[in-house]
Amino acid sequence: MLWPKAVRDRLKTGGDRELVQSYAYRSACPSTVWADLIAGATEDLFFAGFTSYFLWTQVPALPEMLRRKAESGCRVRFLLGDPDGAVTRQREAIEDVALTVSTRVKMTLEQLAKIGEVQGLEARFSASADAMNHVSLSVFRFDDDALVTPHLARLVGHDSPLMHLRRHGDVGMFSRFAEHVEELWTGGVPVPGVPSAAPR
Repeated sequence: MLWPKAVRDRLKTGGDRELVQSYAYRSACPSTVWADLIAGATEDLFFAGFTSYFLWTQVPALPEMLRRKAESGCRVRFLLGDPDGAVTRQREAIEDVALTVSTRVKMTLEQLAKIGEVQGLEARFSASADAMNHVSLSVFRFDDDALVTPHLARLVGHDSPLMHLRRHGDVGMFSRFAEHVEELWTGGVPVPGVPSAAPR
């Protein structure tokens, strides 16, 4: 009651504390946010976008950065959609764009192949039974930060909204999304040529 209204309006409480920033479009999130979050992570980098293709053009020198992260002990994971899966084909028909879903997945696979096998770098395809849950929600984790994109109707990822979350405890929004993609990861299948160790 002692604080001015302007201060109270800026103070986040309860579940709202975990929301750092929101963007009406994923493409509105500055590339520096992605680069800084990746650079700052020391334990867990988890890229659980269905394609994650945009990362390779948005973050400078990403392959080298990921290699260094993995070699320094940071766990680096990619959970991708199966480029030959039924849900991938369905999504391609829905989006109806030249840069198809399967092509975007293959762009990420190509970049991972260039990095090669590095201890700590893992990749899986989401299981066919989980693919619909995966394609509708992208979660990117950087230790205790996450960027989350719920995919809207017929829109491609960069036209869907994005939330930047930061963990404040074990029962907030961050943990809910983190648990979601960990479940998808557990049921995932190995990507040929990239290690896929059991979850730690």
